[in-house]
Amino acid sequence: MDRQFWLLRGLRFVFFAALFITAAAFLTMYLWNWLVPELFKGPSITLAQTFGLLLLSRILFGGFGSGRRSKHWARQRKAWRQRMAGRMEHLSPEEREKFRQQMQARCGMGWMHRQQAPESAASKVS
Repeated sequence: MDRQFWLLRGLRFVFFAALFITAAAFLTMYLWNWLVPELFKGPSITLAQTFGLLLLSRILFGGFGSGRRSKHWARQRKAWRQRMAGRMEHLSPEEREKFRQQMQARCGMGWMHRQQAPESAASKVS
């Protein structure tokens, strides 16, 4: 691709990101100055203070995220399931059943939804 194309695309991204942040700051400032002085007898804030408030809320609460954390947890959950499946493969059928019963007693009904074993399915057909 053309170098100028990527430069314009980058500048456009920076422009719209700045526009979005400024719009969010104006909206936050408007809502703050509309609600806080009326409800709590608090001070009105300026645009610079609003940027600081948004930055502080980002630091404290981690908002404005792109969803990376949810993807991280999904990967961890998948890895855990694979580890558990690997551990269960090495158990005999009796040990698996005993383990499942113990976990069901400790964790409740929904733990590791069990699919029908092939031999039980075959016995129902016969």
